[in-house]
Amino acid sequence: MNNLQIQGLSLGQLGTNCYVIYKDNQAIIIDPGGDSKILCDWLTKKELIPISILLTHAHFDHIGAVEDIRNHYQIPVYLHQAEEDWMEDPTLNGSGLFPVENVVCRPADYIIPIGMMEVGSFSFEVKHTPGHSPGGVSFIFADEKIVVSGDCLFENGIGRTDLPGGNHQQLINSIKEQLLTLGDSYKIYPGHGPMTTIEKEKKFNPFISV
Repeated sequence: MNNLQIQGLSLGQLGTNCYVIYKDNQAIIIDPGGDSKILCDWLTKKELIPISILLTHAHFDHIGAVEDIRNHYQIPVYLHQAEEDWMEDPTLNGSGLFPVENVVCRPADYIIPIGMMEVGSFSFEVKHTPGHSPGGVSFIFADEKIVVSGDCLFENGIGRTDLPGGNHQQLINSIKEQLLTLGDSYKIYPGHGPMTTIEKEKKFNPFISV
């Protein structure tokens, strides 16, 4: 996986970070939150063939383009079991709680396993990091020291916990036990905002006392 690359695209009404992880001409898409045409145009420009959609969780701002992308490329969607009903329920995925258009998707095709996972030629670890939402997961690419953390951990911030299934203490536990135990040099690619590192968050994140 020495030639693995990651590209973030800010998509949808809330500027959610969608990540395309790719090598050679294959790609996996993480959290296509909206603006499917922008995403498709970028993939076409890079001559990439997506093989799957992985979701860190099923809030509306992370799944807004799922139907367009899965239908266009005919690829499967992976989601944690705790949120398997959220895709088609605007109350659970949050779109029904905000002044936005209701987001309704078909259920995920596969349940994300916790632990090592392989999709095509991509191999990575899935960690369950609930708190922002019950099915929140983070994707760990150990060789590249990359973490895609969804809305669990941000630069100098953490995910909100006032939506259905949120739990502040559970989120803090997830961050401390699942993410901060990784090496300081790991780069964190969050669901919103800029990339950061484990080392920076240990030192400067006001929500975490290490």
